[in-house]
Formats: sequence, C-alpha cells, structure tokens
Amino acid sequence: MKSVRRFLSSSPIWNVKGLAIVRIIIGMLLIYHGQEVFNSELMKGYEEWETFKGPMAKLMVYAGKSSELLAGISLFLGLFTRVGCVLMIGTFSYITFMIGHGKFWYEDQHPFMFLLFGVLFIFTGPGAWSLDGIFFKEVE
Repeated sequence: MKSVRRFLSSSPIWNVKGLAIVRIIIGMLLIYHGQEVFNSELMKGYEEWETFKGPMAKLMVYAGKSSELLAGISLFLGLFTRVGCVLMIGTFSYITFMIGHGKFWYEDQHPFMFLLFGVLFIFTGPGAWSLDGIFFKEVE
C-alpha cells in the first residue's frame, strides 16, 4: 500500500536517473536524425524544399543537420548539455515555426517536442551519468 501511495504522490521517483535516461534516449534520436548530414543525396533532397530555395540552401540544410548531430552527441554524453540544448532549441524552433509555420499542435509535433526537451534540460541539467557532472562540479 505504501508503494502505491508513493507512486500516486507528487514526490519524484528516481528523478535524477530518470532524467538521465530520457536525456540519453533523446541524444540517440538526435544523433540518428543528425547523421543524415553524411548522406549527400538526402541532403540534396532537403535543399530542394521550397523553404530552402535560394543561395543559402546548402548552408541552411547542413547547418541544421549538423546542429542536430552536435546537440545529440552533447545530450548523449551529457557534455556541455545546456549548450547542446541551445542548439536544439534554435534548430527545432526554426523547423517548427519557419518550416512548419507553427502548426505544432497538429503537423509538427515531432520537432516541437524536441524543442520542449531542450527547454527541459536547460532547466534541469543533464541528470545522472553525465560528463558535465564529472568535469564541472556543482556550481552555486
């Protein structure tokens, strides 16, 4: 009965390690999406999108995919986590509000959720099992 009450309470359960698990999974997903930067045929296809037409198409597409890859590595390792989150927030804000025209409630939920995870980890930090925790001891 006590475990049921704890589960239903507002107290966190395994919050630091739980955050770390979510951070690592989000990092892996971003690495998966960002590794497309090494597929020139796929990147050429992105350059053809109406949103990217113009002289800066190649730069924008490669900058976006590179940001996804770097943010993913950062989150996966828990190294410079908040810097990775800033990359994540910037990239997925652009995808959600410029490419997707802000339709995050219906069409562009996926990039908007990555944006929200970036905001979450800005506020919470990386949680357990992070290189930030090793290299940058708690600062107050």
